[in-house]
Amino acid sequence: MTKIGCLIIHGFTGGPYEVEPLAQYLEKETDWIVTLPVLTGHGDELDLADVPYEVWLEDAEKALHKLQASCDRIYVVGFSMGGMIAAYLAGKYKIDKLVLLSTARRYLSFKYLSYYVGKMIGDGFKGKLHENEMFLHYKNKFGQVPLRSNIEFMKLVNETKDYLQDIRTPVLIAQGKKDGLVPKRTAYALEEEIGSEEKEVVFFEESDHLICLGSNAQVLVSMIYEFLMDDSIEKTL
Repeated sequence: MTKIGCLIIHGFTGGPYEVEPLAQYLEKETDWIVTLPVLTGHGDELDLADVPYEVWLEDAEKALHKLQASCDRIYVVGFSMGGMIAAYLAGKYKIDKLVLLSTARRYLSFKYLSYYVGKMIGDGFKGKLHENEMFLHYKNKFGQVPLRSNIEFMKLVNETKDYLQDIRTPVLIAQGKKDGLVPKRTAYALEEEIGSEEKEVVFFEESDHLICLGSNAQVLVSMIYEFLMDDSIEKTL
């Protein structure tokens, strides 16, 4: 019987909670080994000072190697910065399927970030800041992320992008059309640069950057599940 392992990697300044709906669904519907490592310095309490980007790559590689030691087939899912880490793993190692969610291929867009800031200010004036999803997600992180950590994040993106051309596994790329941190064109750039012949790009009309936590989350999770379960995709390669 084929044993399957699924590695899910969270984003910059985030944690497993960013992709928890997907992990819970896969754990419920399958008998796979689902792993959600916490990258060094991340999680509920941020401690990113003096953590170089190489450590985040090593964290993911260790989790991958652990799955490889006990599983016959490996799937990797990455969100935001985790998407670039996942792409790096798929380009460097044998991965059976790859899923990229809101992947920060060209850094995070601070131009688009102004949209979220403006929305937060507007909701604040209306007394609805407690309903603003992005504010609730990032409010405890303001002032906790050192400038150097942002630089390390950019270094990681720059280091991993060259591995895109080496990816040969089937890839599903998903992004929200309301994503204010990663521009829509990034998904198309990933499709163009990834070396695999089997690539699919899907946009979700009502989703923002936190694609696994938004209103379209259930549809997204079901789509990822079907993509990973579809053996016919691999047989076409």
